[in-house]
Amino acid sequence: MARSFCPAGKRSGARQLSAVHLDRPVARSPRAAVRALACLLAASAAAPLCAQAPVTVRTPATPLVAHDPYFSLWSLTDKLNDAPTRHWTGSEQQISGWVRVDGKALRFMGGGRGDTMTQLSRALTPTRTSYEFEGGGVHLTATFLSPALPDDLDLVSRPITYLSWTVRTTDGRAHAVQVYVDASAQLAVNDDQQQVVWGSSRVGDMAVLRVGTTSQQVLQKVGDNVRIDWGWAQLAVPQQPGTTSATIGEGERVAFRDGTAPVPDDLAMPRLAHQNRPLLAARFDLGNVGAAPVTRRAMLAYDDIDSIEYFKRRLPAYWRRDGMTMAQLLERAERDEPALRARAAAFDRELTADLERAGGRAYAELAVLAYRQTLAAHKLVADIDGTPLYFSKENFSNGCIATVDITYPTSPFYLLLNPRLLEAQLRPILDYATMPRWRFPFAPHDIGTYPQANGQVYGGGERSEDDQMPVEESGNMLLMIGALAKVQGNADFAQRYWPLLTKWAEFLRDKGLDPENQLSTDDFAGHLAHNTNLSIKAISALDAYAELARLLGKKQEATRYRTTARQMAARWQVMAADGDHTRLAFDQPGTWSQKYNLVWDKVLGRGLFPASLRRSELAFYQRHQGKYGLPLDSRKTYTKLDWITWSATLADDRATFAALVAPLHRYMQETPTRVPLSDWYETTDGAQVGFQARAVVGGVYIKMLDDPALWGKWAARAAK
Repeated sequence: MARSFCPAGKRSGARQLSAVHLDRPVARSPRAAVRALACLLAASAAAPLCAQAPVTVRTPATPLVAHDPYFSLWSLTDKLNDAPTRHWTGSEQQISGWVRVDGKALRFMGGGRGDTMTQLSRALTPTRTSYEFEGGGVHLTATFLSPALPDDLDLVSRPITYLSWTVRTTDGRAHAVQVYVDASAQLAVNDDQQQVVWGSSRVGDMAVLRVGTTSQQVLQKVGDNVRIDWGWAQLAVPQQPGTTSATIGEGERVAFRDGTAPVPDDLAMPRLAHQNRPLLAARFDLGNVGAAPVTRRAMLAYDDIDSIEYFKRRLPAYWRRDGMTMAQLLERAERDEPALRARAAAFDRELTADLERAGGRAYAELAVLAYRQTLAAHKLVADIDGTPLYFSKENFSNGCIATVDITYPTSPFYLLLNPRLLEAQLRPILDYATMPRWRFPFAPHDIGTYPQANGQVYGGGERSEDDQMPVEESGNMLLMIGALAKVQGNADFAQRYWPLLTKWAEFLRDKGLDPENQLSTDDFAGHLAHNTNLSIKAISALDAYAELARLLGKKQEATRYRTTARQMAARWQVMAADGDHTRLAFDQPGTWSQKYNLVWDKVLGRGLFPASLRRSELAFYQRHQGKYGLPLDSRKTYTKLDWITWSATLADDRATFAALVAPLHRYMQETPTRVPLSDWYETTDGAQVGFQARAVVGGVYIKMLDDPALWGKWAARAAK
C-alpha cells in the first residue's frame, strides 16, 4: 500500500497533531484542510490513510541505539546536534557526526562548537529513527535502524544498530562531500576515570574498531545508575568507496575529519577515558555529489562477553548460544542488512497501522515511542541448555532484575508480539520460587540486582516478610500465566509449575479479598491496607487460576475457584461502593483510585465484574483528569502512564478511550523533563516525579489485547 501524506491526526483538546517537520510551521491551505479531514475520518476506518506515518511530534527523548539496559543511547534534545548523545541514565555517551561540504564542516550529530546543519525533521517508527538536515547546498538523511523484530529471538538479542547517511544536493550544483562519524570511549565505561584500551581488526571486508576498559570486570558491577564497564564497544565499517577508519584521540578529530594531514592510529594506551578521549572514527569521501543520493553506512555494536549472572552461572546473550563469535555476528549482520531493512520497514508499517486502528493516532504515537524503550530495558540470554531467559532491569526505581511487578505492566507488549518472551521472563521467577530457599507461600518480588540474578534483594529479601508484596506479586503471576494460556489456547506452561501456582491461589483465596496493610506495585505511595484495586487483582487472579485448571482437565478445582472468584467479586462491589465511584480502600469513604486491574476481566473475557462498574468508573475518571492525565488516586496529583492506558482500555467506545489517552499524548509532547519516557509524573505540569526509561511503558499495548483479532494475529505470527 502506498504511503499517503498525513498532515494531521487527532491531538488532545482542539489542537491538531502535526505530522510535519519539527522546525516548520503547518501551512493550512484548503487542500491541506481537506486532506486533514480525510485522515481524521479514516482514523476510525478499517485502513486509516495516515496509519503508516512515523511519529514526528516532539517527544521527551529520542531513541537512537536501544538494545538493553547497558547499550541504550538517546538524544535528549529536539535537535540531534544541540547536545551530546547520552545513556538512558543521563550520562554522556557521545556519538558525533559532521558533513564536510566543499571544505566546510557542518555538525549534524552530537554537541560541540562550530557550524551546524539545519535540522528539518525527526521521525520515529518502532525500529527506526531518522533525521533530515540541510546545509551548504546538500540534504542529509541520518538513520538509526535497530531491527529487533519480536518474532525473531536472534534479532531481539543482536546488539547491533545500523547507521546510514544519505546525501544529495539541493541547489542544482555538484559539491565535494565527506561524512565523518565517531563513537566515544564513553560507551564502554561507567565513568571517565576508568582506563581504556582500544584496537582495530579486519572482519571479512570490514574494518572493526573497538574500545573497552583495561580491568574487564565482567558482571561485577551491580546497581541502578550505572553503565557497563566490561566488554567492547565496536564500530564496524564495511568496505565502501572513499572510506578511512582509525582509532584516534579527540584532539586529532579535526585533522582526521578534514583529511588535512595523515593521522595514524592512536597507540598511547592505556589511559583514562577522559584524557584526549579515545574515539572510534570513520571518514567517508563521497566525491562530487549531485542530485542523485549517495549513501554510506556502518554498524555500532557492543560485545558484552557475558550478559547475566543467574544463580552464579554466567550466561551469554542469546545470539551466542551456539558458539557464535562477535566477528561472525558482524559478518552475518552485514550480509543480512538489505533484507532486514525491508523486513523492519514492513513491520513498522503494519504495527503502526494496527495501533492506530485499535486506539487512534495519539495512542499509536505513544505506543511507537514505547516500543524500543520496552525492549531496551531487557536482556535476552541463553541458559546452559539454550533455553531463552529474558531479564528486565528496574530502571531508576531500584535496579532490581526480573521484578515481577515490572513484568506485569510490561506484559501486554509481549503477550501481543511474542508470548515466548513473556514465558522467558516468568521462567526464572517460577524456578526461583520452587527452590527451598524461597520459603514463603507467595510469589517473589525479584531475583536480584541487575545483572546478578542470585536471589531476591527487595524488602525482606529471603529472610523476612517485611516490605514484601504478597498479594501483588502472586496475583501478577497468576494473571500473566492465565493470559498466556488465553493466547496460546492451552495451559502447558502452567502445568509445569502447577503445585506452585496452587499454593499462590490458596494464599490469594485466604488473603486477597481484603488485603492487609502491605505494598502494591505502586510502592512509592507507601503501604495501604484494604486496597480495593489490589483486591480486584487477587479476585481476577483466582479466576485465571480456575480457567487454567479447566484447561488442564481439573474440573472440580476449576469449578471451586471460579465460584470463589464470583462470590468475592460480588462482595467487592458492595464493600467498595461509594456513590458514583468506588473507594481507594474499603475503610476510606470519600476516596477513589484508578481500578486499572479491572482490565484483565475485560480483555480475558471473564465477566466477573459488570460492565456497568467500568462505565461508572470511567465517567468519574473523566471528571477528575488533570491537564496531563488522571491522577493515580485521591491522595496525590501524580499519575502512572501505564495505568492510565489500562484504565482507558476499560472503555467500550473510542471516544472515552481517546478522552483518557489524549492527556498522555499531551504529556509526551510537553513534559519539561527531557529523559526517556517517564511513567511516573505530575498531572498538573507534566514534570517527572521519578523513574525513566522503564519497560513498563510497554503496558500501553494493552489496548491491542482488547481486540481479539489483532491480538491473535500478532501472537500467531510469533508462534510460527
